[in-house]
Amino acid sequence: MTDSNAASDIPDERLKQLAEAHGVSTEYWDYHGNLAAPSRTTLVAVLAALGVKAGDSQEVEESLREVDIAPWRRTLPPTVVVRAGTQSTIPAHLPDGAHVRMHVDLEKGDTLQLLQADDWTAPREVDGVLTGQASFVIPDDLPLGWHTIIADVDAGPDRGTYSASAVLAVTPDHLDLPASLGGRGWGIMAQLYSVRSRGSWGIGDADDLTELLGFLGDEGADFLLINPMHAAEPVGEMTPSPYLPVTRRFVNPIYIRPENILEVSRLSGPRRSLVQWAHEEVTDANLSADAIDRDTAWKAKREALEVIFAAGRSRSRQRDFERFRAAQGVGLERFALWCALMEKYGSFADWPENLKDASSAFVANEARTLKDRIDFYAWLQWIVDEQLGRAQAQAKASGMSLGLMDDLAVGVHPQGADVWAEPDAFASGVGVGAPPDMYNQLGQNWSQPPWDPNRLAETAYAPLREMVGTVLRHAGALRIDHVIGLFRLWWIPDGLRADQGAYVRYDHEAMIGVVLLEAHRAGAVIIGEDLGTVEPWAREYLASRGVLGTSVLWFEKDEDGWPLEPGAYRHLALSTVNTHDLPPTAGYLADEHVTLRERLGLLTEPIEQVRTEARIERERMLTRLREHNLLGDNPSERETVEALYRYVVRTPSALVGVSLVDGVGERRAQNQPGTDKEYPNWKMPLADGSGEVVLVEDLPDNVRLASLLGAVRDEFRC
Repeated sequence: MTDSNAASDIPDERLKQLAEAHGVSTEYWDYHGNLAAPSRTTLVAVLAALGVKAGDSQEVEESLREVDIAPWRRTLPPTVVVRAGTQSTIPAHLPDGAHVRMHVDLEKGDTLQLLQADDWTAPREVDGVLTGQASFVIPDDLPLGWHTIIADVDAGPDRGTYSASAVLAVTPDHLDLPASLGGRGWGIMAQLYSVRSRGSWGIGDADDLTELLGFLGDEGADFLLINPMHAAEPVGEMTPSPYLPVTRRFVNPIYIRPENILEVSRLSGPRRSLVQWAHEEVTDANLSADAIDRDTAWKAKREALEVIFAAGRSRSRQRDFERFRAAQGVGLERFALWCALMEKYGSFADWPENLKDASSAFVANEARTLKDRIDFYAWLQWIVDEQLGRAQAQAKASGMSLGLMDDLAVGVHPQGADVWAEPDAFASGVGVGAPPDMYNQLGQNWSQPPWDPNRLAETAYAPLREMVGTVLRHAGALRIDHVIGLFRLWWIPDGLRADQGAYVRYDHEAMIGVVLLEAHRAGAVIIGEDLGTVEPWAREYLASRGVLGTSVLWFEKDEDGWPLEPGAYRHLALSTVNTHDLPPTAGYLADEHVTLRERLGLLTEPIEQVRTEARIERERMLTRLREHNLLGDNPSERETVEALYRYVVRTPSALVGVSLVDGVGERRAQNQPGTDKEYPNWKMPLADGSGEVVLVEDLPDNVRLASLLGAVRDEFRC
């Protein structure tokens, strides 16, 4: 691979012009504040992933001509996304001199004729046909929703008449916080898989979630933010990271509590014994602080679920199941088929080549053969959906204004169900990651294929729309991990290092608009994780649309490097002391994040320098706490942690998140970015500072947790 520092690998102006025309940034500001630029090698590879040829100067010139003429080859753009309350226009391209009428078929059945606007754009020749442009006004009073624009063209006696259509999405201009929140609120942040009870199957599940939500509602919390519950591999070794799922639309059935399925009460004695015996295989794990074994837990649950599924359902329950399948549509059927094929053939890499194309006749034949197994995997989604629905109902009944706050991962596994079912939606030959920053000095490659921005528009943003709509079925809020991915993503060509990528821009106006429309329909709040390298205008834009940002105490600093004063925090933000990518606060105060990164070889600066910087950061924070009379001399660890949370509550932030691990004194990190097998990421069960397991039923009597929650409530009352 060409050295990106060599003079021969510097892109010329025409290549940069082509890259910018396709949304590939040719320069960016790094985390040191320096202007950086991708190499020629990177730009050519990223353009290739977008389907654009740029290997030599001739290809660059041909591609530049194509990008200029492409919009004129279409009568209408594939998708138009507008804001409610804002008048806009839509262009139509048609043979010069042709007549055109345009109307909108509204989602609820009405039809509205559009008025033509003045458009003096000169005609141009397109593939031998002189083509003109006409524009029509989209009024500002259209209702929110998904509509269809129809253009009826009369091109004269030689060319005849024809129609063209485009999808029109009318989205909210701004998403308001719900009145039930009362302006501000607080909640708990937890990794659901880590929060277990004595009745768990070795891993936290929907029943534990229901109990936790009920407890937190009684404590006055407004929400519970949990890790993404996206589905993982149904067979074989399950990927531990909830941020590398096989699909972001459907749920990992490992979160099902088998004995809470309605049909269990109707099982015969022998069948019920099989369920109980499967549970007994893993129940001892609930009392162990060792790393969670997802594979063992899923094996036991799957055995029980197979028994329950085989017992059948009553007629009314079967109808409920069928209605669920019909509502979830083709997406669910394809996901269930993918699971059945995984079960039959194992790892995707081992599948017969003729099955790797989801649209092939061979796959259709397998679908008929595997009908019973497809039914099983669709049933799992129905069951976990039911149990999550009960959890959210419990949250609302206990007084929580938002209830469950779900989390949306930034991408999916490259060999997962989403990529198999809709390969054209993803760019190939690249992965998504992040450039170097303060906490990941080598950059990150998340090994996830990005959505192709052009394909998203072609499909009316169906992948995004369906995903958000499904995730919000039983949630009052959604945290979008790496929300800047709706603006731009760091694409890393295969074979290059994580720091040798380039930013690819997305139509953020359309992407955010689609998310807001689905959130509006669900009555949900949207929180964007906007940490790291984010341009200030992007944060301002999100705030203008009512999307909350994310503020982490340790990252919020003024120009001199001192902790930001509480009053300087944003109002539209979820503010927290820490994040799952750092050790719990007790560990962070002890510099365990530095020790761990040194041990794993993740530092690019001398350890003495990094430790000095961490000490200065900690001392400045403690000084700031004392300035606000939140900390005395020689404080205990608990007092320091509570003072940090009191500090965050004193900000104007609309939402404040309290880490459950901080409430019980846990010190172990859930995740160390930049590692895979080097650290047991996403496997730590909830435990206290001495390494003793803390179960859901222990939480109401946990003195340290009660003290922290009391401190948070006291500050909110001030």
